[in-house]
Order: sequence, then structure tokens, then C-alpha cells
Amino acid sequence: MPNHLTALAASVAVSAGIVCAGAASAAQPVEIDAFARVPNIQSISMSADGQSLAAIVAAPGSNNTDTALATWDLSDPGAAPVVTPSGDRMKFIQAAALKGEHVLVFGRQEWTGRLGGCGEGRVTGATSTFVFRPYLTDVAQSSFSEAFANNTRRIGISAEMQRCFEIAGTASLVNTLPLDPENVIISQLNQVSLSSNYYRYNLRTGDTELIVRGSGRSTPGLFNPRTGELMTRSRIDSDGSDEYIQQILFRNPETGQFEIHDNLTRRLSERYTVSIAGIDEESGQFYVLTDLFSDRVEAWMYDPVAREFSSEPLIAHPEYSIGGIILGSRPSNFNRLLGFTIAGPGTEVVYIDPDMISIHEGLSAAFPDQRVSIQSYNDDLSIVLFSTGSNRHAPSFHILRDRQRVETLGSSRPWISPEQIGEQRWVTYPARDGLEIPAILDLPPGWTPEQGPLPTIINPHGGPWVRDSMGWDGSGWVQFLTSRGYAVLRPNYRGSAGLGRELWLAGDNEWGQAMQDDKDDGAAWLVEQGIADPDRLAIFGYSYGGFAAAAAVVRPDSPYQCAISGAPVTDLARLGNTWSENRLQRILQGQTVSGMDPMRHTDRANIPVLLYVGDRDVRTPAFHARNFYNRVRDRVPAQLHIIRDMPHQMPWYPRHHTETLGLIENFLANECGM
Repeated sequence: MPNHLTALAASVAVSAGIVCAGAASAAQPVEIDAFARVPNIQSISMSADGQSLAAIVAAPGSNNTDTALATWDLSDPGAAPVVTPSGDRMKFIQAAALKGEHVLVFGRQEWTGRLGGCGEGRVTGATSTFVFRPYLTDVAQSSFSEAFANNTRRIGISAEMQRCFEIAGTASLVNTLPLDPENVIISQLNQVSLSSNYYRYNLRTGDTELIVRGSGRSTPGLFNPRTGELMTRSRIDSDGSDEYIQQILFRNPETGQFEIHDNLTRRLSERYTVSIAGIDEESGQFYVLTDLFSDRVEAWMYDPVAREFSSEPLIAHPEYSIGGIILGSRPSNFNRLLGFTIAGPGTEVVYIDPDMISIHEGLSAAFPDQRVSIQSYNDDLSIVLFSTGSNRHAPSFHILRDRQRVETLGSSRPWISPEQIGEQRWVTYPARDGLEIPAILDLPPGWTPEQGPLPTIINPHGGPWVRDSMGWDGSGWVQFLTSRGYAVLRPNYRGSAGLGRELWLAGDNEWGQAMQDDKDDGAAWLVEQGIADPDRLAIFGYSYGGFAAAAAVVRPDSPYQCAISGAPVTDLARLGNTWSENRLQRILQGQTVSGMDPMRHTDRANIPVLLYVGDRDVRTPAFHARNFYNRVRDRVPAQLHIIRDMPHQMPWYPRHHTETLGLIENFLANECGM
């Protein structure tokens, strides 16, 4: 029988202010345990009919060391959620409330064995990794059954391929088909052939119908959200030995055939963004997010009959890209344009629909120091699921009922007080070649310039084809460091994506070179501003950021007193083409990964380094950190720590956070003298 947790919801008026009780002294650093513990609540979603919620919560009685699945019946506001803790081995990590009281929950379990080419890891020999499995249950959590994978056996999937699916964790939900009472669209990825098959899956009966059989060259694009019919697809063709062409094909409704649109065909090396984001059903034109006409992504309308774009963009911003468009998902507003997002310093939501404007503005007034994000709603907007948060407030989740009162479901980390977290700024600084580098600067709580320069950490993000955004840092690293008196600069160095093509393309083949200069130039700029103490500078990064930290160890005239390199790539020659699950990214990014290879310059090591990596990390295997450590340990003070059972990506077990944060704290204090 599922355990029942006491009700998490507490009602407050929408207009009421938010009071934070039990705030700790700002002078005290936030304890490591505060970041290591499993969040009280995360991964929350609401069903399309507004009748149920699903979330991952801290398992009752576990002292926030384990997870559980929680479901709420929203038709009974006073009822406690139903809670099922994770098993001894399979741990719940993500949940989604579906239609018809169905709930999808994903679990992860440690696994060691021969992959045989399935997923990331060694092709020969045994690999320590994780398996991922989706499960279906109901709101009452009366039973759990493995989702999707069992049903693909009915349509010719071999036992070996089924095992590959389970190891690689490649079953995924593609489209919820919100107007269809029973069906969703799912995909199954074959890691060997690098193609996906797409199915219409009946949640009630478990029946599976093949919609699209994938191939290595072609991938589905936009599915009609009403019918599930495929409307666009993307195809990659070779254009010589080291070049590829990407074509966008639209389905001709009269012939049913997919036709190439030459004006959307581009070489992959040009790396234009062309994303089909939806269809305007009245005109038959498509919403396209693209940077074909600007350094930034804009929203355009595209007429597939005339094969031409609108004369001007539908939505554009003078400084930042358009991150997405918001289309209605309920019968009363289905597929209607409700708003859009701006990929600025943080994600900014702009609504154009009067009802959504009213709700968003009202909630923003009730939570004045936080960013409000509307996540879901029912058809008449009598139930709205939304979240709040900021760089100082961990994400919290709430229900707005009847546009009058808020029920707070819970905060992810209520034990961290906003007073313990400092100021966050969006800044830009010039690189040595004149390129402007955007960055996020976080400062210790209460710091003023009169107190003098600070010990400072340069913290480059992973990827590198991602970016950092303002708001709460989900890793906890930034808050951990600033509460201990460090300033933290997160540069969106050249090679970062999402902030314009010029910045993105400027990083090609500049690993350890111009990309690295951008981090060093950020440190120099902070010294000039009187924020950073030049004698107390360090660099700390994870994944690609770990590469950057390793590169700093062997670069001459390093501005840093030490480096902390988490899950690094250190040997570009051995990086290969297996470090991303996305085939397109492997093709594209694989051609840009070159520059200064740290393993070829270990004789120049000149600052202390701490290296750590998980023994279940198949993205950046431990040999990178181990080999680098073995080459530099006789030249500089060096530490290597292999973290038991830790994968590359979060979520991690609480003991992983406890161990790695302890290593970071001790190394900065003792080996680096910060």
C-alpha cells in the first residue's frame, strides 16, 4: 500500500506577501548538507484536465536522502498526496501527470555489464553506468507497469534491441496530444542505427501503433498537436567527405508527400537555427524560430505553399534571441498564440493573451522579488500550476485556484534562507580581441566595495554549446561558494550557444585558446573593477568547464592560484565521437573540438589542481582525469578523487554532493590559500 504524506499545501491569499520564517544569519555559510539533501519537491506537472498533479518528493522518513513519487487529486483540495517511495535499487527521478489519471514516472538504477554499443560507454568490456526505465501508474498509485518498452515487443523489436533500449534509456514522451483522451506519441531510439521510431501509444489499452519509422538520415519534426499526424521532417545528407546538408521537408496536404524546401536547406557547418515551432491553423502558415536573418533567433511566419517567409519577423528583440512561442494547449485556446519567451539574462515570459496577462501580472505582484512561471492550467483557468524562484529563492510550486487564492505545494529547499544568498548581476566585459563576453556575477551576501576585493572563482559552464542564465543555480555550486565569501563569475565565453551566432561560432576550434582567454579576461576585468583580489583567484568547472580548469593548469602566466576540474575532458585526441547522445550535435560539434590539448602540455603545469570524476561517468570517463593527474602530480600539488557510483549528469545521490563539496571547500582553503 502506498504511504500517505501529510498535506503539503498551505493556502494564502494571492495579494498577500510572502514571509520567510526561520532565516539563518547571513554571516554563516550554508551548510553542505543543505545542498546535498534531496529537494522537498521537484519535477512537478499537472494533467491536461487539471484533475491531478505528479511530482518527485523527498521520501518520508528518509531525512531527504531518497526520492518518492507523489500524486495529488485536485478535485479534493484537502486530501493529502499519495506517496510511493523509490525502491532499494530503482530510484524515481522524474514524473509527469498525463491524461485520464495516468502518471508517467522515470526511474534510474545502477548497472554494470557489457553494453555492446548500446548507449554511451565502452564498446568492449564491462561498463559501470545506469539503466533508465519509464513506468506508468495512476493517481492512486495502485500499480506500476513498465511503460512503452513492453509494447514495442508486439511490433517486431528483438530481445537484443529491447535490451539496448532499456540500457540506453531511450523511451521518451514526444507529444501529449492534449485533445486526444487516450493517446500520446512516444519514441524509441536505436542507439546502434542512431534512428528513432515514433508510435501512437494508447494509455488505456497499452496498444502501440507505428507512425514513423526513423532512419539515420531523417528525423520527424512537428507533429500536428490535434491529430498526431507528422507535418515536417528534417533530413541530413552528405555533401562531400566532411560536410553535411540539412533539409527541411513539409508534408503537402494534397499529395501526402514530404517535399524539400530549398530556401530552408543549409550546410550544417553554417549552423543556422531553423526550428519549426508550430502551425497557425487559420492561415496554414508555420511559426519558425530562426537566425537566418539576424545574429539572434527571431520568430517568423513561413508559408509552405508560397515557400516564403513573412516580410518581417513576427517577434524579435533588439538584444536577445526569442527562446520560444507559447501556444494554447486547452480546448478553449488550443494552438492560439498566447505569448513568447525572450532568452535574455534570464528567461523572460511575455504574454499577449489578456487572461494570461492578468494572471501573470497578479502573481508577479504577489511574489515581487521572484520570477513567476505558469507551468500548466485547466480549460477555464480555475486551476493554474505555477512556480516561483530567483537567484536567492529556491524554486517553489503553487496552485492558483479560481484566480483568488494560492495553495503552496512546497519549496524545493525551504531550509535555505534568501538572506544567506547574495546579489546577482548580469555583466559584460571585453575580451582581449574586443569581443563582448556576457557573464553572470554572484556576490557574497552583504558585500560592499568598501569591504575590499574578494576571493573569486571563475566558473565556466559545461557544454560548451549551452549558456548560463540568471536565477537559482540548480547545482548549488554558486550559492555554496558565495555563502562562504567568494565572488563567482560565470562567463558565457565564445562557443556558448543561445546568445547570438557570432559568439557561438567564435569558439570553433578554440578549445584552450581564445575560449580560454575569455575566462582569463573575465578574471582580469573583475580585478580592474575592484571586485576580485588578484592573489586569490581560482577556476572551477565541470565537464567542459573541467576541461577549462585543466587547461588553466598548463597555460603559461595563469592568473589563478589553483584549479578544480570536475569530470573533465583532458585529452582531446581521445575525445572521439561518443560524448553526446545527439547525432546532429556529434556531427556538428565534433568538427569544432580542437585547440590546445592539455595532455600534450602537462610539462607546463604550474598551479595546484583538484580532479574528481564519478566511476559511473560514461560521458567523460575517468581515464581523462586519471591520466592528467598522473602526468602533473610530480610537477604541482595535485589530487585525484574517483567518486563511487556517481554519474556525469545530476541528479546525484546526497553523498555525492557531500563528498564533492567537501573536497572543493577543503582544497580552496588548504591547497589554494583562498
